[in-house]
Amino acid sequence: MQTSPSRRSFIACSLLAATHPLAALAADPWPSRPVRFIVPFPPGGPVDTTARVFSHKLSEIWRTPTVIDNRAGAGGVVGATAAAKEAPDGYGLFVGAIHHSVNPALMGKLPYDIEKDFAPISFAAMFPVFIVAHPSVPANSIQELIALAKRGTPLAYGSSGNGGGTHLAGELFNMEAGTKLQHIPYKGSAPAMNDLLGGQVQLMFSDAPTALQHIKSGRVKVLGVASRQRSAMLPDVPTGVESGLPGYEAYSWAALFAPAKTPQAVLDKINADFNTATKDPAVRQRLLDAGAEADPGTQEQMRQRLRSELDKWAKVIKTAGITPG
Repeated sequence: MQTSPSRRSFIACSLLAATHPLAALAADPWPSRPVRFIVPFPPGGPVDTTARVFSHKLSEIWRTPTVIDNRAGAGGVVGATAAAKEAPDGYGLFVGAIHHSVNPALMGKLPYDIEKDFAPISFAAMFPVFIVAHPSVPANSIQELIALAKRGTPLAYGSSGNGGGTHLAGELFNMEAGTKLQHIPYKGSAPAMNDLLGGQVQLMFSDAPTALQHIKSGRVKVLGVASRQRSAMLPDVPTGVESGLPGYEAYSWAALFAPAKTPQAVLDKINADFNTATKDPAVRQRLLDAGAEADPGTQEQMRQRLRSELDKWAKVIKTAGITPG
């Protein structure tokens, strides 16, 4: 029996889809099913909160469900390893963080390569790092802190642990300011902040989610912000750059990745929709409430910033002799 032209076309398309799954993707508008966001940290933290804010808005834009998939462990390594193995079809995205620009230099060989195994989509949010001090410290600015340290006054800063963002921000400060602030590692930002409040340590380079409530209550005083631009959360607080440290820039961040080889058309759509989401006033306010600032951009901008972050923290880790805690 002779096969009709339409039947032959259907069979050809079916065979193509079976042998080339991404060809089927091109024929099926993305997204046509739920999208998962793999978050490499536990629920409730800054990166998880950021992911939930954006996934909720993107679900509205895409008119399809989104799911948060928490894969915590090993400083973000467990989640990144799982995300790198996802099919490159745009349905399994990865919410990376500053840890993923630190881990290569801190830990050495990893089961994934953050540049080769992932395609950048956009930075999502920036968490400003504030330099905060116990009220007893006789310094009210970054310049006064540097002068105090250089007079030989013993000053120690607490951090979330060896190799964490708050530790690296302190060591970068030492490098740029020529100081020798002593590092005291803790098992998390919360216990470090508790000891700062109690006066057991004098300083902390704290991310906004940890520091803001204590700054506003007056239990700690803020000396500066480590980002290149002033924070919308505390616009009166000067930056390290304004305070005479042109090379001082440290902040935590969250960013959106896809597995390598995800079709460019899908990456373009996600980036465009993501940037649309960041313009929503409700989204921006929810981020500010969580201690984050929306930080969107192009795929190329993200690629360049990621490379800059990798280079910067590798230098700090090597110079300060930092090892995993």
